[in-house]
Amino acid sequence: MSLLPLHLLGSPVLRERSAEVSAIDDEVRQFVDDLFETMHAAKGVGLAANQVGVARRIAVVETEEEKLVLINPEILEAEGRDTEEEGCLSIPKVYADVTRPEKIVLEATDREGNRYTKTLDGLAARAVQHEIDHLDGILFVDHLGLLKRKRILSKWKKEHEGDSFVSEVRPASAGTT
Repeated sequence: MSLLPLHLLGSPVLRERSAEVSAIDDEVRQFVDDLFETMHAAKGVGLAANQVGVARRIAVVETEEEKLVLINPEILEAEGRDTEEEGCLSIPKVYADVTRPEKIVLEATDREGNRYTKTLDGLAARAVQHEIDHLDGILFVDHLGLLKRKRILSKWKKEHEGDSFVSEVRPASAGTT
């Protein structure tokens, strides 16, 4: 397994709609493992392929309740409304309240190529929706009101002017939480 570089706000791949995965092979399984390793090292709960520069419909999510591989994911049903604070590994240190459906029915393919359906709520539902948004080229800031979004994006641009759109992920140190 290996750590993959994270693409940050401004990287064009974050705004691309990812291509469907046609077959699950050893390369896809290895990529899924690398996504999990990168997500853990970066201390995230989800990571989409776009965020590591690969425009394919693959993402991973891991919460206390769920560990999910999302290949060609679709939300079949959504109900309720819940507003919670979100952040994103591709926009470090930026957080905002985002309203999303509180319960979803997900259909996706797992690491072994099996199609599954799962009902999710809470953090798992929120994280899955966030990652599917990435696969569609949507960032969590796109769910904010115009003024708040402009303020966040303007501040980010000013603070990161001249920075690279790619950031290396370092392995988590032993003993850190």
